[in-house]
Amino acid sequence: MMKKIINISVAAIAGLLSLASCSDWLDVAPNTDVPAKKLFTTENGFKSALAGIYISMTEENSYGKNLSFGLMEELAQMYDKLPDGTTDRNSVYIYEWETSGAYNTKGVLANTWRAQYNAIANANNLLKWWELNGEVVLLDSVSRDMIRGEALALRAFLHFDLLRGWGPMDYAGNTNVRDIKCMPYRTVADHSKQPLLPAKDIVALIINDLKTARECMSHEKELDLGEDLGKRNMRLNYHAINAMLARVYSYAGEKDSAAMYANMVIDECGLSLQSGNDNDPILSKEVIFGLNMYELEDNLSEYFAVGDKMKTKYYLNIPTLNQIFESVGSESEDMRAKGTAFYRNNEQQCAISLKYIENKTGIIPLIRLPEMYYIACEAAANGEEAAMYVNSVRNKRGISKAKDVSCDTEELCMAALNKEYRKEFYGEGQYFWFLKTHGLTGTLGHCPDVTLYEENFIFPLPDAEVEFGWTQENEAEEVI
Repeated sequence: MMKKIINISVAAIAGLLSLASCSDWLDVAPNTDVPAKKLFTTENGFKSALAGIYISMTEENSYGKNLSFGLMEELAQMYDKLPDGTTDRNSVYIYEWETSGAYNTKGVLANTWRAQYNAIANANNLLKWWELNGEVVLLDSVSRDMIRGEALALRAFLHFDLLRGWGPMDYAGNTNVRDIKCMPYRTVADHSKQPLLPAKDIVALIINDLKTARECMSHEKELDLGEDLGKRNMRLNYHAINAMLARVYSYAGEKDSAAMYANMVIDECGLSLQSGNDNDPILSKEVIFGLNMYELEDNLSEYFAVGDKMKTKYYLNIPTLNQIFESVGSESEDMRAKGTAFYRNNEQQCAISLKYIENKTGIIPLIRLPEMYYIACEAAANGEEAAMYVNSVRNKRGISKAKDVSCDTEELCMAALNKEYRKEFYGEGQYFWFLKTHGLTGTLGHCPDVTLYEENFIFPLPDAEVEFGWTQENEAEEVI
């Protein structure tokens, strides 16, 4: 389950830490290998270790592909073309976890499991050294609390996406699934065997870590993310922690708490819904938390490349795009489907998202402001209030008030949110989670002949995992 904890002070990360768009917290560039015992004797060492965790999360097996525009969008059937050809597309879209071809979904998922737990291991290692040396090394109390708060928030964030994948379906609606053992919650930086815990225990541990992190970050209550873009929104800041609490409480079906935290973010974070996406298809001014990827446009061009031949790996046929975004119907004015959001090759009838190849900020969005409106919509006290939240986003996207949706019944509300999650978070990896969280089985756009059942939404444990969530290959490895 855990690889050897990496020495995140190595020179390999130095170039990534010097990005002009990053905050001073990322401006730590060690130029030599430093053993952990020495690394955590300086404030810069702690900051470097923390930065290394964020950087590791931009790798392909984590949020640099699989948990953003890659596998999660494939599972949600958001593309007409996937990597390595039609055969692979079919295996993913009919939810065959194990295949004999080049693309083995179960193997891809196992890589993501390992990547997440490796990042968790590094967060735990930092927290261990914070307990040992923090009071002595980190003399400024704000810096000391911030380091601990971000590490705890990272641990919770990483575990939550593991829970969304390997945990049960429809946690809020089906109380019978809450006792299902699904994964470990690691809080120690060693290779001790940790039991697979029931989903309800995982949820409780995530909330506890987030609330402790929130206390540590309380000095950021007045932080205006709108004035600090490119700095604190690329770290798990105070508002991002509130957003995570809204997300987790919504997942758990605790509507009052979900609404409280969602509205807190809407009212206090300093960001606002945008009415245009010219030169900013990712809508970076709505990002509450995202990751900075070094040379993002170049690194992701192999997946989203414009040109006459449309050799890119991920694209939509234009009829599919029109179907998802209702582009030829009553909502054709939706900016999320226009040329500022998609490149269209009319000759080949293909379209690709511009979110990652016209992304001057270098940011992979993980929490954006519209999600808070959708959470508040779902948790609203009545249909009128619910409709206000979802229509606020629609109106900002260019859809006139004359075409406002109704949320007078739970069915109407869920139908509206289903459409909006699919449109709003196209290419961001959120729609599959929406389907699973709400127990929405049935069929999806590309494979109407395939009916999805609960088992299609619960990821299989990696083969190397045993009862206590531990891999033999790590038995001989030492934690630094």
